[in-house]
Parts: sequence; structure tokens; C-alpha cells
Amino acid sequence: MPEHYIQLKLFASLSNMAPENANRLPIKPGASVHDLLEQLGIPVAKAHLIFVDGVKQSLDACLQGGERVGIFPPVAGG
Repeated sequence: MPEHYIQLKLFASLSNMAPENANRLPIKPGASVHDLLEQLGIPVAKAHLIFVDGVKQSLDACLQGGERVGIFPPVAGG
């Protein structure tokens, strides 16, 4: 079975939660963004904006491997 990877970028206050292998993070094909957050130990409430290959997505978005995933936390201020 071939291995599947994503490129993960966590922004702002989430950046310190990025794993060392974030540029080539193994995933199970068909895993959702929600599954990815659980795998990384990131609370769902901290994932405010999710982008997959530059397109805004929901927690239900399925990942197959090869995607670029960016996650932004809620931002305070104005």
C-alpha cells in the first residue's frame, strides 16, 4: 500500500503545534480535516479557517494525500 502525505501549515498561535514532519505528514486516505486535528491534538475550536489547496474547506473535507492544508486560529482584534 503506497503511503499518502500532506503538506501542513499551521498559522499564528497554532504554529507551535506543528509536527516536525509537517512538510510531509503521513495521513490515512479518506481522513477528514477533523481526523487530522485529532491526530495532532489540536482542539477543533482552535481551527477557525481551513484551506485545502488554497480553497476554504470545512472540517468534513476529505484528504487523499498530496494536498496542501493550511489552518488558521480565530484572530482577536480589529
